[in-house]
Formats: sequence, C-alpha cells, structure tokens
Amino acid sequence: MSKHTYDTGIIGNCAFLAHINKNTNVDWLCWPRFDSTFIFGGLLDKDKGGEFSIRPEGEYTTNQHYLENTNILITEICPASGGKYRITDFAPRFYQHQRYYKPLMLIRKIEVIEGSPRIIVKCKPVSEYGAVKLSVNRGSNHIQYLGGEENIRLTTNIPISYVFDGQAFVLNETKYLAMTYGEPLEAPLISTADRFLAETVQYWRTWIKHSSIATYFQPFVIRSALALKIHQYEDTGAIIAASTTSLPESPGSGRNWDYRYCWLRDTYYVITALNHIGHFEEMEKYFGYVTDITFSEMERYQPLYGITGKKDLVENIMTDLAGYMGNQPVRVGNQASEHIQNDIYGQVLISLLPLYTDHRFVFSERKDSVHWIAFLLSKIEHTIDEKDAGIWEFRNMANIHCYSNLFQWAGASAAEKMARTIQNQELIDKAISLKERAAAHIESCYDPVRKVYTNSAGSSNLDASTLQLIMMNYLDPNSQKAKDHLVALEKELKTPNGLFYRYLYTDDFGKPKTTFLICAFWYVEALAAVGRLDDAQREFGNLLQYSNHLLLFSEDVDERDGSQWGNFPQAYSHVGLMNAAYRIAMKLDRPIFL
Repeated sequence: MSKHTYDTGIIGNCAFLAHINKNTNVDWLCWPRFDSTFIFGGLLDKDKGGEFSIRPEGEYTTNQHYLENTNILITEICPASGGKYRITDFAPRFYQHQRYYKPLMLIRKIEVIEGSPRIIVKCKPVSEYGAVKLSVNRGSNHIQYLGGEENIRLTTNIPISYVFDGQAFVLNETKYLAMTYGEPLEAPLISTADRFLAETVQYWRTWIKHSSIATYFQPFVIRSALALKIHQYEDTGAIIAASTTSLPESPGSGRNWDYRYCWLRDTYYVITALNHIGHFEEMEKYFGYVTDITFSEMERYQPLYGITGKKDLVENIMTDLAGYMGNQPVRVGNQASEHIQNDIYGQVLISLLPLYTDHRFVFSERKDSVHWIAFLLSKIEHTIDEKDAGIWEFRNMANIHCYSNLFQWAGASAAEKMARTIQNQELIDKAISLKERAAAHIESCYDPVRKVYTNSAGSSNLDASTLQLIMMNYLDPNSQKAKDHLVALEKELKTPNGLFYRYLYTDDFGKPKTTFLICAFWYVEALAAVGRLDDAQREFGNLLQYSNHLLLFSEDVDERDGSQWGNFPQAYSHVGLMNAAYRIAMKLDRPIFL
C-alpha cells in the first residue's frame, strides 16, 4: 500500500470549519456549528455526503497551498486539455462595528490563470448526516436549498443554469460563489467578496504579526497556530480536538471517534501553547468556557463537553453512512463523556492559575476564589484514591493511573499558589496534604528494578503519558531518576522512525497499530528538558515529515510507512508541535544572526 495522507486543507473563521480537497471538493462542512450535521460530508460517504466541486472536463492535476500567514486556501487546477485556473477558498473573518464578523459564509473565487479552461460546478448540500436531500429552488442569481434546519443559499455570477444542471462552461472571467446559511448575502456579490477577501487576509496576517513565535522551524509553528485558532468556537471559547468524526486510528480498527468536542483533560496543553505565542484573548475566552463549566458542574466533571458546555453527548452509530474508506462504525457523539477521568480537576485548577500569577488579569477577575478553589480541591480529595479510565479513556479498564495522580498533584500545587495569593491558610494546608497523597500514589507506580514509572499502581506496563512527570517537574529534569525514566520509555515505546506509541499493551480494542503523534512531541520536550538538546532537535526535525502537503498533522501515524490516520487535523498534535518547538527554542536561546 502507498502512504496514506489526508488530501485536504482547512479554512475557518471560529464559527465553522471546512475541509477543501485538492480535487476542489468541499469534503467536510458542518453547519451551523462544529458539532452540527454535515452539509458536505464526502469524507464519510461519497454518495450521501453531497458535493461542492469546481472541476474541469477530463483529467487534471492540482496543487494546493495557503496564502502566506492566513487560513485562506489556494487550489490551482491544470486540465489535461489545456488552460489553468485558481480557486481561492475562505471563511470571512475581520473586525468591524467593534466586533469580529464571522458569518456562516463560504466564499469561492475562481480565476483564470491561462487559456480558456472548461469547468463544471456542482453544488449539492445535504442535511441530517446525508439522510435528507435538500430541495432546490432557482432564483435569478442564486440557488436556494430548502429542507434543512435553515435555508442555504448559493449566490453566484455564474449562469444559474450551468450550476443547476452541472453543465460545463468556458471560464473566461473571474467567477464567485458565496454559500450562506440562514441569512443570505444581500450585498453586491463581486465587490463584497473581494472586500471580504482583502479584510480576511489583513486579519490573519495581523494576527500572526501579533504572535510571539520564535524562529525555530517558524513556518510549522505558524501553520499550527493558525490551525489551532480556527478550532476555537469563539461564541463560547471552547477548543475542539478536531473538526471531524470517525476517521479511523488505523484501517479496520473500529477506533473511529467523534472529536468535535472539548476535552478538559487537554486544557493544560492548550493554555500553555496559547501562552507561548502570546495570544491572551484566546486564552481568556477559553478560561471563560472552563469557568462556566466549573460553576455549573456541581457533581463529577466529565472528560469532555460540547462546545456550549453541553453534557449529554450520547454516542450514536450512523449505519447508513459508508465511512471513511469504508471504515465502520461512523459515530456521532462520544461515549467517553460518561467516563471517569480524575486528572481533569487538576487540569481545571492549572488552567485557572494564570488568574493569580499573570498580572495581565486584574484582581477583580478572581471572583469567588475561596468557593471554587475549595470546591475543586474537594473533588481531588474525593477522587484521589479512586480508579479511573485514565487519559486514554479505556472503556472497560480502571486503574490508579500515574497520569491522573500527576495532574492531581499539579492541581493541588496550583491551588496552593492561589491560596497563598489570597492568603487562606486553610486552603494552603489542604492543598499541601493532597499534594503529598497524590505523590504517594505516583510513587506506587515506580519500578526500581527497571528505574521507570509504570502506567498504574501494580502494573508493569509503560505509558507515554508518564513523560509528563519530567515536563511538569514532578521529576527534576536534571536528576538521574528523570533521565533513567526517559531512557526506559524510549527503549520500549519509541519506534525506529522516531514515532512514539501511547502504550503497547492490549486494551478494549486489542493492541494499538498506530502511534499517537502528540506523544512523539512530548518525547521531544522531555529530551530537551533533561538536557539532550541535540537529540531533541534531531527528533523534532524528523517528525515534520509526517505532515500533509499543507503542514497539517493527523492524530495518529503508522510507523511502518508514515501514513496519517485518525481525525484530521488534530488540534492537539499541533499543540504538541508548538510546545515542543517553544521548549527547544528557549533551550537554544541563541542570537537571531547565528
């Protein structure tokens, strides 16, 4: 088999995300929200997923790239019959009227580059995950698609009959397609589309200029930052793991999950990445989302929530959809929302720590401190001795996991800092006591013979998540114990190609067949932390080959051939890259002219 990579790029405006294939088709677009039904879902079913393509007659070749430092995608098409044209795809986003304008609008600009190519535009949106075919109404300069939750309108200066009938025509001037959800485009098409494009270019380039990104492999970090940004649902501040569902971790594995939700267990890594690039506004919105959940969740936290904080994420199997490359099942919703994951209370405490340590926040924003610090510490206290599903969300396995106790230790450490800031001795004492209890559990996972921390108490299995013992300074990175732990992990979990398995023991679905990419970036961070900087740079550079043609990374990589698998692009893979690059850059600390 040849190497499998995802042939799509993403565009978005923090209200929606769309995947544009190199073949010009919109392969994935959910409206009105990240977690809504797809309007175009060719990723999961070529027939029932609808289509929105701008292809030539006959054979053709394409290449695709981003407009530099933007989330605007350019696809160039060279028909075998001659001529050449370009499609510019974007989701408008810019500042106007004292707020960000981010409509549910996809704009496609088609320009002739050379010759007179003949093209065919097909637009067939669907609803209810392909179960509903929309009725089509023809207007004078638009087509309206009815039967979904809201009306969808395609406004264009292409003769309507050509689009309506899927008829080929000669492209001899610039054409525009503006698809809207709910509110139609009432303004002039051409001038509005060009203004929106110019404003959107300016927005993204200004956003990057206002980012603090070191020069170390800067193009990759810039692309990762841009990708992470559009995974944030700005309305609430939530950041989703990925915009897709049911792209398999490996072919035929059944590990096909819906990732269009926000995992609290990844809060620490996301906040860290945003802090590294200096984007305070995104951090603040994410704080708001987490805080809303904190104050509304009086019982046990879930590992993940919907983008509006919704708790009920019932997992359904969509039996009528073929699945990506025939991989079943296709899932909507995620059963992991029902799991017990006890690291998340620590994650939330760490995520809110900047309110107390970052002086860009004013003191009045630390509302009701005693109540919720005490509340979260009580959650740690009640769960610290409890078995849980762990970071990898085992569906039928529970243990006292080293990783869960690490974040309880870290959360209690954060709570101690906060309590000292507000001078509350009772909370200080409680935080110190819980730190000691969490540390005792962590030490119960230590194997003195192999000089390594195992995944859980009483187990001999190793797990990449314990790399965090080094990065979070539970283990002094300069200590021999940290260095020995890292050596033992890399000996068992690192592949010859520099990738890293989460673990190699059997879980609910058998043994994992692919590596988890963020673990490889954690490994790079750990190398840098213990002072093996040359190794860290070598391994980091090696990992960059596993991107697609647009520097976008998947969740999983097959170590045998470098194939991309899992949901794509995976926000947390990009977070891992950003954090690893930052740690190496800080260690290098060399002048820019050298």
